[in-house]
Amino acid sequence: MLKPLRDALRTWSPASGHGDALGAAAAAWPELVGAEVAAHTRPARIAGETLIVATQSNAWSEQLSFLSEQILATLRDELGLKDVRRLSFRTDSVGKRLGPRVIRGAIAPRRTGAARRERSASTQESLERFRAVVRTAQRAKAASGSKECAGCATLIAPDRAMCAACENHLAQERERLVSRLLFDVPWLGYAGIAALVDGLQREEYERIRMRLLARWWTILDRARRAQRFSRNGRERLIASSYVIVKSGLAPERIAPATVQNVLGDELADLLKNHDGE
Repeated sequence: MLKPLRDALRTWSPASGHGDALGAAAAAWPELVGAEVAAHTRPARIAGETLIVATQSNAWSEQLSFLSEQILATLRDELGLKDVRRLSFRTDSVGKRLGPRVIRGAIAPRRTGAARRERSASTQESLERFRAVVRTAQRAKAASGSKECAGCATLIAPDRAMCAACENHLAQERERLVSRLLFDVPWLGYAGIAALVDGLQREEYERIRMRLLARWWTILDRARRAQRFSRNGRERLIASSYVIVKSGLAPERIAPATVQNVLGDELADLLKNHDGE
């Protein structure tokens, strides 16, 4: 289980700047994750709202991710690091440096005899001990009313359907599918695409639509400035979908004037010349 830090950090108060925040996280790291895990991982740097944690292997990154929510809560509640909202795990090729760098610094808490546990004889033994920590934390969350994420079975708050990672993955999959449908069958519009993509809301559809139109226009404008399309004619297909999605008109209602209004004179002429080849 995660250990309380109140006693160890009574004399410390948070200061401004990433350096102070990183130093506080590094000093408290052995108490946050335990000596075994701290011997193989360390807080490396803070980028924006993300604390990047270096680990000795992908296995340690994967296992440590199970405790992300508890670690973030402790960083926020015990250390006052409210600007740290996410954890990101990166494999550190210089693994031997991980242990010593965790406990350096003037504000490192004094280690008690109970905390000086013997390092495991192998990575496998360490992972088994860490899995036990994870299981204990999960049982504690389950006892507090947490439920399993519908996507990956990770324990989450009872008022949520999925964990943040699964929600992000699902949103990315929806965006990929909606973008593909807007390209292949742009005349379907929101109602038609929402019938094919589970969970798609109007606001999300509009965000995807606007991002896609911006990407398409970048490609079309490049062709306009070059005064030519690529050999595979990809820009012609993009232009066709762009006009329909941008105008919101059915294909049978697209007139030459519509194309000219949406694309501009240069692109419309380029498209006309390309069709005539």
